[in-house]
Amino acid sequence: MASEKLYLYPIWIRIWHWMNAILFITLLVTGVSMQYSNPENPLLISFERSVELHNLCGILISLNYLLFFIGNLFTSNGKQYKMKTKGLLTRIFNQSVYYLFGMFKKQDAPYPISAENKFNPMQRFIYSTAMYVGFPIIIASGAAMLFPEIIVPQVFGFSGLLLTAIVHVIIGFILSLFLFIHLYVCTIGSSISSNFKSMITGWH
Repeated sequence: MASEKLYLYPIWIRIWHWMNAILFITLLVTGVSMQYSNPENPLLISFERSVELHNLCGILISLNYLLFFIGNLFTSNGKQYKMKTKGLLTRIFNQSVYYLFGMFKKQDAPYPISAENKFNPMQRFIYSTAMYVGFPIIIASGAAMLFPEIIVPQVFGFSGLLLTAIVHVIIGFILSLFLFIHLYVCTIGSSISSNFKSMITGWH
């Protein structure tokens, strides 16, 4: 059966995607280095350099997110992140069964990729949650830590700065898990490299 070639990723999406990947990985490395480095024996990067890089990449990824948000607002790509709640759990279950069993038996995907639906139901739910919930929270908490004078000093008797830092780290950890899962899922296309090539050429 011949497969149809689809142009799914216009140039602005590819630029945003690769910038997001580079900046997020740099934020992950510098964040871990800040958390665990001994100033006298740096784990990955010196603490001072990690802080500088983390702050810079945090600003850049925020601007890059603005590109994503505006792009989705004014192009058809935004509809890819809209979910129909009716039957959502059933669709996610069907996709889960495929990922766990079906694809290893060479079964057809229950929700094949098309120009109208770049994401299967599970991807749509996870990507929408990551981009419209996780990213705004981590950007807002990061901005607050960059300008700590705007943070409420006390929240129910707890330090506002500490609570902001905890939220930032937790969301960063969750988004890091998303990154690793995303990379794995990208390897299960028609070949290990096919999905990565798609994000370079735009063609699926």
